[in-house]
Amino acid sequence: MTTLRPRAVGTPMERLDGPAKVTGTARYAFEQPVENPLYVHPLQSTIARGRVSAVDTEDAEACPGVACVLTHHDAPRLADTGDRELAVLQSGRVAFRGQFVGAVVAKTPETARHAASLVRIAYEVEPHDVELRADRDDLYAPDSVNPSYATDSDEGDVDGAMAGAPVTVDAVYTTPMEHNNPMEPHTTVAVWQPEGDVRLLLYASTQSVHGVRTTLAPLFGLEKDQVRVVSPHVGGGFGSKGMPHAHDVLAGLCAKAVPGRAVKLALTRRQMFTLAGHRTPTIQRLRLGADADGRLSAIAHEVVERTSTVKEFAEQTATGTRMMYAAPNRRTSHRLASLDVPVPSWMRAPGECPGFFALECAMDELAVACGLDPIELRARNDPPEDPETGRPWSGRRLVECLREGARRFGWDRRPTAPGTLREGPGGRELVGLGVASATYPYYEMPGSEAAIRYEGEDRWTVRIGAADLGTGTWTTLTQVAADALDAAPEDVTLLIGDSTLPAATVAGGSAGLASWGSTVIGAARAFRDQHGRDPDPGAEARSGMPQNPDRKTYARHSFGAHFAEVRVDADTGEIRVPRMLGVFSAGRIVNPRTARSQFLGGMTMGLSMALHEHAVMDPHTGHVVNDDFADYHIAAHADVCDMDATWLEEEDPHANPMGARGIGEIGIVGSPAAVVNAVFNATGIRVRDLPVTPDKLLTELQ
Repeated sequence: MTTLRPRAVGTPMERLDGPAKVTGTARYAFEQPVENPLYVHPLQSTIARGRVSAVDTEDAEACPGVACVLTHHDAPRLADTGDRELAVLQSGRVAFRGQFVGAVVAKTPETARHAASLVRIAYEVEPHDVELRADRDDLYAPDSVNPSYATDSDEGDVDGAMAGAPVTVDAVYTTPMEHNNPMEPHTTVAVWQPEGDVRLLLYASTQSVHGVRTTLAPLFGLEKDQVRVVSPHVGGGFGSKGMPHAHDVLAGLCAKAVPGRAVKLALTRRQMFTLAGHRTPTIQRLRLGADADGRLSAIAHEVVERTSTVKEFAEQTATGTRMMYAAPNRRTSHRLASLDVPVPSWMRAPGECPGFFALECAMDELAVACGLDPIELRARNDPPEDPETGRPWSGRRLVECLREGARRFGWDRRPTAPGTLREGPGGRELVGLGVASATYPYYEMPGSEAAIRYEGEDRWTVRIGAADLGTGTWTTLTQVAADALDAAPEDVTLLIGDSTLPAATVAGGSAGLASWGSTVIGAARAFRDQHGRDPDPGAEARSGMPQNPDRKTYARHSFGAHFAEVRVDADTGEIRVPRMLGVFSAGRIVNPRTARSQFLGGMTMGLSMALHEHAVMDPHTGHVVNDDFADYHIAAHADVCDMDATWLEEEDPHANPMGARGIGEIGIVGSPAAVVNAVFNATGIRVRDLPVTPDKLLTELQ
């Protein structure tokens, strides 16, 4: 028990769940074994605002194999309807197109779908409003923005500094409605037990089993311990599975209507465009003021975005601007339009992702206006301490990321004058390079607990209700536990993904492994304190996350630099991105193999955001018209060519016992701006409205 073993943290350990996933034996929510299940097909509103006035379910109920049809007339009553997104089938009110207005439960999915087509629903239609504009007279300031940031900030004399600045940028940037679309759709299997300790059992595709339990238990009038949520494997989430949505409640209601029977509900891809959250569209005005040498004197970032009348969600789009660059005068604001649309929610790097598209494109415009290299401009405005709080950085190596990326990417070959480098047959390819900075805050989420048991013969069991979204938690948390216990990884059995395990915070905000790993280390320390280094078999200890004395002393953020090369067909406007590179400063990397996948995954989503993704909502119907992969375009393998990610070797002693910061989000922050800035360098055309599609280039190209 006293032998010091080689460290597992920092090694590219292969995924422990890999064999189960490639052989198809890893069970996802819909695949959990239940006896004789029933299947749910939801009924959705075909209007954007109004009230259900009449429902005819007779033909549907007469279909062989139909167990029940639920509407707001006969659905079980919820004990709490304060969260209007989750107050499913509790009234006939319709707040957005696609809202649940009923459900059919039947023996097969096909029967449920057919019977659902036979239900007749009439509506009292009311005028709706789904259009986001910056000139609306009903915009308002929310009390705070996600998760709890101040809505506005104002320091210094922004207007005076702008008026006196020799060089200014004043531009408006927009991002569209975008959708998470994880590979595994949102699914829930529910069983309502008429009696017993656990009344509601849910197999859910979720980023937080404890979050689902805590939210749903009071809705159904249950204590937390009367609800069990199981989710050992999740096929992606990107934030959309970070909180329960209406389908989780609908599955519970259907299960309660057929007690003792399991019901299975899987949203279709099209239903996910309405019911699983989305990234709100934004309208962002960026103003920069600088001297002739490019040193910023003022930054102003004003954001207009939308929320739903059902439930407010205020994305923190401008908060990153408050700390990114040195400027004595800074102002940010967020304004919302409450519209008849589905509820927006978390999508990978909410706030920072769309916000840094605008900020980093504006910085590129400033570099051009000052006649400076974009990297040099950023280096000149790198603050020695956090401009917002005045705290010292726990580690800010952004300039090193930029310099290292420039060396690796061949930045010296970038054309100084936009639109001057042509290659390919007949010189049809316009070539350009772009760069953008990235940051993401280090979130420390208290509230997790871990339990450790010594099984004897150097074997250990570690229990914590964490989640693995495909990011590698099964592996990385095992590595952390092994080092904390001075054990070999193969001697550690990790149990996660079940609400009967000790509580764990959500897998989100790039805080999962940092929070859970710190908690496991705390539990290991508690175990040694209680049982020493020679414990008896069966010895156990349990602990929460250790207190961090540096939490409010240092500004803790990850940083990165994104580089992109684009080639634009001068005749067609078609854009290709043959190369992308990300260089990151994120503290200690627990597993280089899984970390690289996370970085590349974020960069791919950023590429997709830059060139493809754009949900179109018909203002006349409130319907997302391109609600499938035929029309909502995302990056495919052919779009992703030479993409690489690397990082600076470091350890952040002020972050946590591992010295690690978050990595899940920073790959997407800044990457769209790098692509868009490269398009400008290639063509001389500045596109400020995502995505950059050929039609936005053709007129000026021709």
